[in-house]
Amino acid sequence: MGPGKLSAQVAHASLSSASKAAKTAMNAWECSGSKKVVLKTQSLEEIMELHKKAKAAKLPCFLVSDAGMTQLEPGTVTCLGIGPDTDEHIDKITKHLKLL
Repeated sequence: MGPGKLSAQVAHASLSSASKAAKTAMNAWECSGSKKVVLKTQSLEEIMELHKKAKAAKLPCFLVSDAGMTQLEPGTVTCLGIGPDTDEHIDKITKHLKLL
């Protein structure tokens, strides 16, 4: 993916995951600056495992599958949004990942 495409996918993940959050979590996130951290994984399998863990932890999350209109095949999983929630809850799942 090019940098513009990557940026769009990350924005999609962030907005879609946030739309699944409880109002109190959303309000707290917005009032504290709407923090976003972009991390990288090594494989699709790792993204899918993170998604499974986020769902099991009852964290708001959204798995992005591309529509395939530009650079990728339709249905290509590009990223995962998790949160908003507390750093403590999200870090239990993502603390081993490095910044993108």
